[in-house]
Amino acid sequence: MFKIQTLNKIDSEGLKKFPLDSYEIASDFLNPDAIIVRSQKMHDMELSSNLLAIARAGSGVNNIPIEKCTEKGIVVFNTPGTNAHAVKEIVIAGMLISSRDITGAIEWAKTLKGKGAEVAALVEKGKNDFAGTEIRGKNLAVIGLGSIGVLVANAAQALGMNVIGYDPYISVAQAWKLSRNVKKSEGLESLISDADYISLHIPLLPETEGFINKDKLKRMKNGVRILNFARGGLVNNQDMLEAIKSGKVGKYITDFPEDELIDVKNILAIPHLGASTEESETNCAIMAVAQIIDYLENGNIVNSVNFPTTQMGRNGETRIVVANKNIPKMVSQISALLAQEGLNISNMLNRNKAEIAYNIIDIDGPVPKEIKEKISAIEGVISIRILPPK
Repeated sequence: MFKIQTLNKIDSEGLKKFPLDSYEIASDFLNPDAIIVRSQKMHDMELSSNLLAIARAGSGVNNIPIEKCTEKGIVVFNTPGTNAHAVKEIVIAGMLISSRDITGAIEWAKTLKGKGAEVAALVEKGKNDFAGTEIRGKNLAVIGLGSIGVLVANAAQALGMNVIGYDPYISVAQAWKLSRNVKKSEGLESLISDADYISLHIPLLPETEGFINKDKLKRMKNGVRILNFARGGLVNNQDMLEAIKSGKVGKYITDFPEDELIDVKNILAIPHLGASTEESETNCAIMAVAQIIDYLENGNIVNSVNFPTTQMGRNGETRIVVANKNIPKMVSQISALLAQEGLNISNMLNRNKAEIAYNIIDIDGPVPKEIKEKISAIEGVISIRILPPK
């Protein structure tokens, strides 16, 4: 019986995918086999020796101690793309409210309560104070063309915007999804200098922290509108406040409120609603559960941030999965040991990612219990599991 710990409220439709005859789900397990988490910070948590996997029901994994997990052989999954449509929609909404003072107009309209028959005339008189501009025909720079960035670019292009995307690391899969009408920029400087709108869709890494800063802001058009539904740390807040005050930035729309950004004219701080839709939370949970089940039962890894993607259909009676340091002669040592024990390998797959390698080995027939201990004794092996027949 596998024990699954939930650290946040996880969508019930996803949790229903766990077979009740072989999985227990609770929020208070001390030694779980796997954890599903949304936003709870795990950096100060004690990770039990039983823990095999952590699945983040979302894309960002800043709340998970990745390096510590890798050292312990704990596979960390995320669920890329499941919330992409939700974020795309709120980015489009952000562009609209940055162009048309819809939120200000709604607040002003509330002040007309009790004016009776005068309301209609007051509306006609006052609406000009909230006039804005159309997004059609404007230049949008999309920085980062992953699952969300591509959807934003395609949607904005369909709305009549001139869209230019930038991502030197775009995957082949995402490139195929990008509209042929979206232009691709080779460099940042010309991209941001011509943009009326800039939308960020890059991860928060040490090298991207403060990505939007004083130097880049100087190169932008006066009155540029910047949208950040990716990560708060991508923008230097003090530099942004200065740019807002001077008028260099016309509007800053962020999904990551911080104290200094709240209630500032021309900054709209949305309370992290990007992925907060019923559909998104359900899809994230369903994918997270599916990944955990496939890993615990079959050793397959998909959408891991610290282990290589490794998938293989079952070909033997028993499956051995081994995580090891990505150093020479590991595969030969493992296969030689199995041969010495008279075990026939029916199929084997080895993949690596940075300093980690992962092996799936299918064996014809059962394996003796001491195999686990012998493979563990090989220098460089991080973890090993013996999976019974399906």
